[in-house]
Amino acid sequence: MKKTITYLVINGVFVINLFSQLLIQPAFVDSVVMRDGKKLAVDVYIPDTGAGISYPVILVQTPYNRLLYRTHGLPLFGNTIAAANYAVVIADWRCFYGSSSACNGNYDRANDGYDLVEWIAGQPWCNSKVGTWGPSALGRIQFMTARKRPPGLVCAVPLVAAPQYSYQEYYPGGVYRTEYVEQLDALGFGTSAVLLAHQTHDIAWTYSEIANYYPDSINVPMLMIGGWYDHNINVMMDFYAGIRQSSFMAVRDKHRLLMGPWTHGGHGNAGVGTAQQGQLSYPNAAGWSDSLALLFFDYYMRSVPNNWNTTPHIQYFQMGENTWQNCADWPPSGVSETILYLQNDGSIKTLLPSGNDIYNEITYDPRDPSPSIGGSTLHADLVQGPYDQAPLVENRNDILVFTTSTLTANVVMKGKVRVHLFVSSDRKDTDFAVRLTDVYPDNRSMILSDGIIRMRFRDGYTAADTSLMIPGTIYEADLELPDVANTFLAGHKIRLDISSSDYPRFDCNLNNGGAMYVAGDTLTATNRVYVDSGHASYIQLPINGFFVGVDKVNENIDPSFHVFPNPANDFLEVQFAGLPLLNTCVNISDMAGRIVFSKTFSVKELENKRIRIPLNGFSDGVYTVNICTTTDWSTQKIIIKK
Repeated sequence: MKKTITYLVINGVFVINLFSQLLIQPAFVDSVVMRDGKKLAVDVYIPDTGAGISYPVILVQTPYNRLLYRTHGLPLFGNTIAAANYAVVIADWRCFYGSSSACNGNYDRANDGYDLVEWIAGQPWCNSKVGTWGPSALGRIQFMTARKRPPGLVCAVPLVAAPQYSYQEYYPGGVYRTEYVEQLDALGFGTSAVLLAHQTHDIAWTYSEIANYYPDSINVPMLMIGGWYDHNINVMMDFYAGIRQSSFMAVRDKHRLLMGPWTHGGHGNAGVGTAQQGQLSYPNAAGWSDSLALLFFDYYMRSVPNNWNTTPHIQYFQMGENTWQNCADWPPSGVSETILYLQNDGSIKTLLPSGNDIYNEITYDPRDPSPSIGGSTLHADLVQGPYDQAPLVENRNDILVFTTSTLTANVVMKGKVRVHLFVSSDRKDTDFAVRLTDVYPDNRSMILSDGIIRMRFRDGYTAADTSLMIPGTIYEADLELPDVANTFLAGHKIRLDISSSDYPRFDCNLNNGGAMYVAGDTLTATNRVYVDSGHASYIQLPINGFFVGVDKVNENIDPSFHVFPNPANDFLEVQFAGLPLLNTCVNISDMAGRIVFSKTFSVKELENKRIRIPLNGFSDGVYTVNICTTTDWSTQKIIIKK
């Protein structure tokens, strides 16, 4: 019998409305008895219910109402199960929706996952092989289930998720993630009270971080799927590296990571696997998450000889180029950490700024914070993903905008961006927030990543680490942004926006130096970012090829330096003629653009205006020697012939 059910979202919570048509109906509904006698509600979808037919089963455990799949379609299979080679089981979490009556004060959700897997594996319509799938909370519970190692579990596909509960996840830079936690509360998790009771990194956080990081407990292959615009990038990358290093030896080489140009999803049209993400479209990434998940399931649950075992360990989408690439480890080889200095005129250059006591200044009013527009948001009232910062963020008077010159060649970035600022304030405490953007030729400033630091936490996050600022005193502030893979194309620019707020993504600092997250005096702060020779604020980018991208490039042989011998064999010498010696660096790259040698030389090392570079390990071929001085970059081609 067809029922009519629709669902509305009110304050982030799904509410049932009885008026829409079902897309798909389960073969049957059941209540599965857990070890404590409580029952969980499940919907079971089977391609063919004929006697004697069994299938591998994909288990989805959700806190968001299993009935939604009846009107929105099944994961991976849409509105039909008939042609699938799998059965699908959707279970409501204990305490949620159909399983709300199972709620009690003493239970382990991981045990529920174990019991569900073993119940499924023992059913006549199951061939004894169970895999798990699901994003976000549905992904986190997969790790919890896998940790218990149920015998019937064969593999897992967690999306935009990791098992950790870390301080930095909820307090990045020491700042409460307002919209994130509000959304979790709206979804019924009720986390804010616990989080606000532990505002510094205390023993509770230490225990949580140890208890919820268990890569050595994983004994099944995992395909972890994430997005460059997701808020879980750091914990995902960390846990993937962990299972590659310390999960059970038999599966250590079987784990895979897929990173696309995707948001976390949960509301709106953008999500894992969709082409449209914010104001940009990535058609080359559409459907990849589902396609690879099915290949993964087919290999491990159906023994299909699809060569999944030969696929790269990491496949990632290089935004800008809009291509899929792969590597064995993250970040990929050939990436160098390149420092670019912020200048007083709002530019970004390889040159160290000159002068003394030079700064740019902003005024920050907590009652009128810089708005969060796109990026790694979660709240249903906010947009997610790549959005132009120019109209609503960069046009305000409470922001500093630093931009490179127009790039003359592609600049390829892969990894974490770090920002080191010299700052001061006329208040005892304040925040500094940064946004990294890709500026298009039409002046759209599309956000890539962001970060923040609360200055009382500049030396660490324990209560003992915290200290207020002395007004007018210059301090150093370090910000680390999440991993990202983006190519800034020739004709584009690289931009760093600096403000003192990014709300509601992050809590607003009241600037009063008092207790946090309570009502109090709201003070306006005058904050400075220093850009002089003694206080050179900079951005550190994990890039290659930058030397042909930003500052003035001399592509001819530069008479100010001489590289010899050419062709070279055992060594290479670089002789300078009158170049400035401060912060001189030498990079050598091969014809593929991979940097194979990189070093910044001290004044003492260059006092003879000559350096010798051993060529041990170099292969025969054509290379480019790139000389970076305090004035510009120069390049020269050489041949190495052993």
